[in-house]
Amino acid sequence: MSKQAIPIHIMKVLKSVTAKRPRTVIDHIIKYGHITTEELKEQYGYNHPPRAARDVREQGIPLVTFKVRDSTGRSIGAYRFGAWDDFRSDRLKGRNAFSKQFKKDLVSHHGEKCHICSGTFAERYLQIDHRIPYEVAGDEIFGERNLDDYMLLCSSCNRAKSWSCEHCPNWLNDQDKSICTTCYWASPESYTHIALREIRRLDIVWEENEVHHYDKLKQASEKAGEDMPKFVKDVLRRALCKGK
Repeated sequence: MSKQAIPIHIMKVLKSVTAKRPRTVIDHIIKYGHITTEELKEQYGYNHPPRAARDVREQGIPLVTFKVRDSTGRSIGAYRFGAWDDFRSDRLKGRNAFSKQFKKDLVSHHGEKCHICSGTFAERYLQIDHRIPYEVAGDEIFGERNLDDYMLLCSSCNRAKSWSCEHCPNWLNDQDKSICTTCYWASPESYTHIALREIRRLDIVWEENEVHHYDKLKQASEKAGEDMPKFVKDVLRRALCKGK
């Protein structure tokens, strides 16, 4: 694939990025025209390529995702710069870093738990995330950073949210903030869709003295020959029907 001719004013923006991961992606695309998920993993050691691409997008630099063939002929993802007109001036400085105090304030406000699965974690294992993705809303709408506009997530739920958001039609096309506010990933306590799909989701974590309840469910599901999600839904359905 041929390299793109990069305008001088855009090149200045690209060269202004100093963070290591987005810098790596940018330099590779400047040199070769695109970067593949295989190269991100094998050449640079980034085991979650979409996260590396997201780091670039958070700098206000548009990336287009497309398909190429890897060294074995398998179809894989790749990234190249998007249209120069899509560079967003409100993102060109990238997101502002969160202070340690801000995270402590969030823990004090929300508790040491993941906002999605409600699992409890030590503060150092929780990650700060915008309820409305930064790529859609940026920081500017949050003013002085209202604590309710952010959430604490465990790494697993943060990865799941990132993947879902990055494949949402609203993220890819309209970037309508009002749509994000009604999504599970922004408001798991009250939502109407998940990435514009009519889905209802419940993430449950059993901890400490609750673990034996999970173990009993697991044993019962194995005895019934059903996987856990289906078995738990059947248990809940029977309980609801019995209560009528």
